[in-house]
Amino acid sequence: MKLFKIRGGVHPDDRKRLASEQPIETLPLPDLLHIPLQQHIGAPASPAVRRGQRVAKGELLAHGQGVISAPVHAPTSGRIMGVGQYPAHHASGLSVPTITLKPDGEDRWADHIQGVDDPFALAPEEIAARVAAAGIVGLGGATFPSAVKLDLRKRYAIHTLVINGAECEPYLTCDDRLMRERAESVIDGIRLMARALGVSRIIIGIEDNKPEAQAAMAVAASVDSSIRLARLPTRYPMGSEKHLVQTLTGRETPARGLTADIGVVVHNPATAFAVHEALRLGHPLVARVVTVSGGAIARPANVRVPLGTRIQDLIAHCGGFKDEPARLISGGPMMGQPLPSTRVPMVKGSNGVLALTAAEINGGTPRPCIRCAGCVQACPCGLVPLEMVAHIRAGDLEGAVKRGLMDCIGCGSCAYVCPGHIPLVQYLNHAKGEMAARGRAKQKQTETKRLAEQRTARMEAIKRAKREQMEQRKREMAARKKAEAEAAAQATTATTTDPVAAETEA
Repeated sequence: MKLFKIRGGVHPDDRKRLASEQPIETLPLPDLLHIPLQQHIGAPASPAVRRGQRVAKGELLAHGQGVISAPVHAPTSGRIMGVGQYPAHHASGLSVPTITLKPDGEDRWADHIQGVDDPFALAPEEIAARVAAAGIVGLGGATFPSAVKLDLRKRYAIHTLVINGAECEPYLTCDDRLMRERAESVIDGIRLMARALGVSRIIIGIEDNKPEAQAAMAVAASVDSSIRLARLPTRYPMGSEKHLVQTLTGRETPARGLTADIGVVVHNPATAFAVHEALRLGHPLVARVVTVSGGAIARPANVRVPLGTRIQDLIAHCGGFKDEPARLISGGPMMGQPLPSTRVPMVKGSNGVLALTAAEINGGTPRPCIRCAGCVQACPCGLVPLEMVAHIRAGDLEGAVKRGLMDCIGCGSCAYVCPGHIPLVQYLNHAKGEMAARGRAKQKQTETKRLAEQRTARMEAIKRAKREQMEQRKREMAARKKAEAEAAAQATTATTTDPVAAETEA
């Protein structure tokens, strides 16, 4: 099919050969699982279990709260050891609400777990509801609740489902292996998502450095004539949602808009596989395939991991470290997050664990900008990173916003090509975080002002009501006194004007 050109991007060494030929393995159950309640964008899940309770695999551990949220389920059978705080799968290392589960070794599914014989007979709303109940989120890293995206047909004129099989980040190969080894299941999940969305057009984009995945998916997709496969050029960040859609359709997503605004919804192959398991088998999202790679890993691999597994258990399964890692990353090296330690647990949104040596890091002492404009040429969004960073360094965040800060996708292409080793993307991400914090503070201030005004209005209303009540009482008392006075006057008048009464008195 015809592809459309997009600007910018870079061609880093993909380093995929370290793990690309390693079939998916299943990690043996660890001795403990630490399952965070916040594994998705939106409100954290609310615990539904207590300490000491025994649970079966797939049993609900925490309810989703609100529209943008997702439930959490038991990755295996065992006993709840506690509901408390544990370090998060995040660069901050801060503790978050977490359920600790001790596996019993039986790996026994809950009795109520069962799939649907013919999920294509289900209504679109029922498919979305089952996906929501299974706790499925975007497994490409965004972790947006998938059921919410499947319901977008209610608000947008959706006509195309795009499957993002680019997997453009270096080192990562979990989607590649999943498409090679589980192509039929992935295609089945894709078709179910298309039914939920009510679309008749499906495009699967796979980079041309994955010929085996393309071949396997082409065979599996032959069952449905509405599915088209696109061979994407190997170029980072081809996996960026908006740029992928532009490459495949030629249409550009509005700034700060959604691809749904132009009628397109994007999902990930791993998400499609999870939808297949949820509908066909009734399995909630309790495990995922992850790539463990990097020069410091003794045996790079693609592993299906129970959620909540500590990274140290995952690395030990892969032979441990053969060299001291200079950096430990969750996700890919371009957009991934540094991990504070190997104690943190695996979560739904982590598609890779990388242990990189010093030689693999694009390091170096930052030097002054020579205004070579390499970052401008590399930026896929057409921004001018050097100008934005200059404003950020000067403390002028509003100036950076005017130059497109909020349109930056944080891909890191600018920092990758910078000859001065200036951490451009770190400056940009910091500024976006600061602007978000300011926005939250402003919203809080506005909300506080609104609540204060409401309280003032209530107090004024109460005072006004009291005044009216007192005035009413005064009027009633005055009316009563007047009535009593009139009655007394009438009685006196009656006595003086009645001669019989007067004679009797005499």
